Amino acid sequence: MTAFRIQPAPPRTAAPFVIRSERASDVAARETLLDVCFGDNRHERTCQRLRDGRAPAAGLALSAMRGGKLVGTLRLWHVSAGGRDALMLGPLAVAAEARSLGVGAALMNAALMIAASRGHGAVILLGDAPYYARFGFSVAKTTELELPGPFERARLLGLELVEGALDGATGMIVATGAPERKARRRKERPLPCAA
Repeated sequence: MTAFRIQPAPPRTAAPFVIRSERASDVAARETLLDVCFGDNRHERTCQRLRDGRAPAAGLALSAMRGGKLVGTLRLWHVSAGGRDALMLGPLAVAAEARSLGVGAALMNAALMIAASRGHGAVILLGDAPYYARFGFSVAKTTELELPGPFERARLLGLELVEGALDGATGMIVATGAPERKARRRKERPLPCAA
């Protein structure tokens, strides 16, 4: 049983955007967007500890594109939420010029639908309750969970994609995802010399 709600995007008056799987060619633009949205200290934040050295969950790294430009990003990561398999959402970032277009809601809806269709039971995030409540997130099932660093209790939110997926979840949230694959650097072959 799916417990989340699809949030309608506002009517568009500008050119549409497209949500697609993240590509390697998106990485530089994604990193720049995250720097702009979250600042220089974003790598020091508590949830980043759960992402460091890990790959996002398969099929759950999304990009929003508008006119060939990345205007939004969202990724989900495998975690154990006090012994319960779950996904950790974040970061979600939208370029300033695209915030009125419903990009954030479209990314959330796409990610939650993909996660549910792949059999994931729950999603956890650290974020603003008023924004994420419209998608069904709340503190109802996260009060006994902890993060590996400082956090505001009221911002630790959960959403069950399958009813009961977070029942009894208590303790530390820890990363369980696959290690991140480092891009291989090609060895330079020496050029043959003419003698």
